[in-house]
Amino acid sequence: MAETGKIAVFFTGGTIGSKNNNGTVSVHESGTYALIEAYGSLPNKRDVQFETAQPLNVLSENLVPDDWNVLMEALDGIDKTEYAGIIVTHGSDTLAYSAAMLSYLCCDTPVPIVLVAANYHLEDERSNGVSNFAAAIDLIMSTDGAPGVFVVYRNDRNESLVYLGTRITQCESFTDQFGSPYDLPYGRVEQGRFITEAHPDNPTMEALRARERSYSPWGKRGSGKRVESGLLYIKPFTGIDYSFYDFSRRKPKAVLHDLYHSGTASANAPGNHSLLQFAQYCWEQGVDLYLCPLKDRTEAMYTSSVSLMEAGVVFIDNLSVEAALTKLTLAYSLFDSKEDIESFMWNTELFYERLKPDKKGADRK
Repeated sequence: MAETGKIAVFFTGGTIGSKNNNGTVSVHESGTYALIEAYGSLPNKRDVQFETAQPLNVLSENLVPDDWNVLMEALDGIDKTEYAGIIVTHGSDTLAYSAAMLSYLCCDTPVPIVLVAANYHLEDERSNGVSNFAAAIDLIMSTDGAPGVFVVYRNDRNESLVYLGTRITQCESFTDQFGSPYDLPYGRVEQGRFITEAHPDNPTMEALRARERSYSPWGKRGSGKRVESGLLYIKPFTGIDYSFYDFSRRKPKAVLHDLYHSGTASANAPGNHSLLQFAQYCWEQGVDLYLCPLKDRTEAMYTSSVSLMEAGVVFIDNLSVEAALTKLTLAYSLFDSKEDIESFMWNTELFYERLKPDKKGADRK
């Protein structure tokens, strides 16, 4: 059993671990540990003991897949059952990707792992970094160590929202706000307590504790297997010219092509603007192509999407782009055969990454 009030904190850098040096925000050793000191000065702080480590110290825009390997090796180096929970500080730029990746790699965690970030460095009075850190501690201590990977982030309405790690989407450029599919967070921390957002697509706390945890792909990986780069991610835009994507010199392991909100792309556009033509090119080059997100393929679809399906292009439905991209990255890192990759993507649910298409956010009260 965990020792009451003992929390492991892994610092990785980011704005929450940065300082303003003459107008330039950069990671700083003292900036990282200032978070612990700031929490200790709060009037409503909890009586907890911290054990800290700093496996990384980077701005998250500079994070690469091998940094996930370094972080996982650090997490593997502790006995998680000795702690009430684990907090990972992180930059906001790539937080959604790391949250999804850790959700997959730590799907068997016996305790909560909570990622926190900050919108401004801690010396800025606008920063929510200390508030997010405090809410993460409250989440851990008020849920009696419910296992899983979560993100806590205070929004511009002063709500400390809690997201499942596979259900948080990228931070918005102009508002510094995170989102989630169907605008459905997992809950919030309020007055030191976690409150679940009641919804059929959100697991109850009892279900979270009782669920049969999958074996981590990190623990099951073959000798020498690590998370690696290798995917190409493409966002559609008006006038996209696919002839610029030339695989003659170097091929990606796979391509994930984003879609417009209606599950469409320029499939029926002429010539080099056609995704159908690009799909044919990928097939000729032996590069797997995936399209995402698609919220519900059982509803009426636009002709462009239908033509792509009829051409055999693979859609990834009911996953956010962030969850799909990281799961594909993991699949193509750990498995060699297409059969194993497809089984991992479609037959293996690790931590609530797959959404239910018949349970829309519009059902929220």
